[in-house]
Amino acid sequence: MSKIFVFFKQFHPVVWTILVGMILIRGAAFMTLPFLSIYLSRNLDVNPWIIGITVGISPLMSTVGGFIGGQLSDRWGRKPIMLFSLFTIAVVYFGFMIADHAGWFILLNAVLGLCNAFFEPTSQALIADLTTKENRMLAYSLRYTAINIGAAVGPLVGVYLISQSAQTTFFYTGLIYFIYGLVLMLILSKYSKTNSMAVKSNNSFREAFHIVKKDKALRYLIFGGILINMGYAQNSSNLPQHLEGSIENGVVLYSILLSINAVLVVFLSMPVSMIVSKFKPMQVMKVGAILTSLGLIGFGMSQGWVIAIIAMTLLTLGEILIFPTNSLLIDELASEQLRGTYFGASQFRKLGSFLGPVLGGYLFNYFDGPTMFMIISIISLGSLYFFTIGNRVYANAHIKEVSNFN
Repeated sequence: MSKIFVFFKQFHPVVWTILVGMILIRGAAFMTLPFLSIYLSRNLDVNPWIIGITVGISPLMSTVGGFIGGQLSDRWGRKPIMLFSLFTIAVVYFGFMIADHAGWFILLNAVLGLCNAFFEPTSQALIADLTTKENRMLAYSLRYTAINIGAAVGPLVGVYLISQSAQTTFFYTGLIYFIYGLVLMLILSKYSKTNSMAVKSNNSFREAFHIVKKDKALRYLIFGGILINMGYAQNSSNLPQHLEGSIENGVVLYSILLSINAVLVVFLSMPVSMIVSKFKPMQVMKVGAILTSLGLIGFGMSQGWVIAIIAMTLLTLGEILIFPTNSLLIDELASEQLRGTYFGASQFRKLGSFLGPVLGGYLFNYFDGPTMFMIISIISLGSLYFFTIGNRVYANAHIKEVSNFN
């Protein structure tokens, strides 16, 4: 019992509120968003290319919104940015309930991407603000685990609710975001000093952008992340369509694959993190890129459940290596004054999450699933080039820091 108490005392109550909230809101989002492409195809008869634009517009907005939201949180504080994001997201899901044209879904998903991009870097920066340096990797791992607990439950609940009523599913998702926004508002008000604990930045958007632009290691990390995200984005855009058209009970298989992905992340993240902590971060990213590409090739080859499950396992291992390591690298690169800005700048990698569904939708529409996955896997593998150069730059910068310190 005392060990459990000590474990919980490692983190501020606000941090625990964020972690628990990630389970709830990610679970709610995964009840809905993974099935959005199927909903548009079935109910509104939208072609794959427009579906790709609809799904991809959200991460496209994230590329800009993340930097803006992170920079604003450095200047104005974390609380107003986080609360604005959560309540606006709730309105978006309520809007999905009554949308009856693809244009509305594109607009609403654009706002959703913008607000998610505000919330993500700001919440990560607040976790770093309230957590000692030695506990931050654990905090990032717990955050990542929390996200995937929600992702494990969400698709299973979603496949049932969507079969009953998509509008009801949209309503429940919006309601969960709204309630969590109220809870977080109360907790942040109780611990009001947390909003002023971050070292405030007086840099303008232009000054912050130039500072970030000069960081070569960050730039290569973002470029590599764009290519990786192009591959990983197929999970929520073209994979469900591919499975539905090529495998019996493809929609059911897709929901199971999402849950397998989440369960593997929950149980393997900590053990894998302990193993890879002995290696250079960029080297870990390179191995993750190879596994991601192999998973994409596997999806293209899938003619049944077994190969699809193996492919998802490979993709998941790549995910476990890449995403927590990315957060650690961003935290190490950023100064305290620009922590939110750096986490926000890392959202530029989500340009790949826009390009991936659009390019994948085009290839899927004019060729076939196997061809599309093969081409996307090759593109994702191109991230090795940027991670290799980034590893060299990061290592040289670290050596210089040590030399200057000595």
